[in-house]
Amino acid sequence: MDFQQSIESINYIAVIVAALSAFLIGGLWYSVLFAKSWMNENGFSEEELSNGNMGMIFGGSFVLSLIISFVLVLFLGPERNGIIGASAGFMAGLFWVVTAMGITYLFERKSLKLFIINAGYHVITFTIMGLILGIWK
Repeated sequence: MDFQQSIESINYIAVIVAALSAFLIGGLWYSVLFAKSWMNENGFSEEELSNGNMGMIFGGSFVLSLIISFVLVLFLGPERNGIIGASAGFMAGLFWVVTAMGITYLFERKSLKLFIINAGYHVITFTIMGLILGIWK
């Protein structure tokens, strides 16, 4: 596999959809499934969260999700498929993202509960992104 083939194999619509999937998953994860626990573990109030710069938060998150999606599709390469995409996304999420977060959480002395909530989001997100990018060539 060479870099040029990887670039030529990119479906940019799939990259955007994979990035958008992070918003769908995040919306469910941090509002429906774990909102109260996440807020409590961070010490956030409803008022504090509503006072944030939503344009910067959501816009910045989307740009970062696009970067993740683009680099993930390059990593998957031109011979990708759904199984390769989901497996690689899962492994990248679990073994790179979660372990890196774990180091930070240890030094910041954040709770295990918060770590599991946030790490779980990233594992699921990377897996779904990989699946989308693997299937949608």
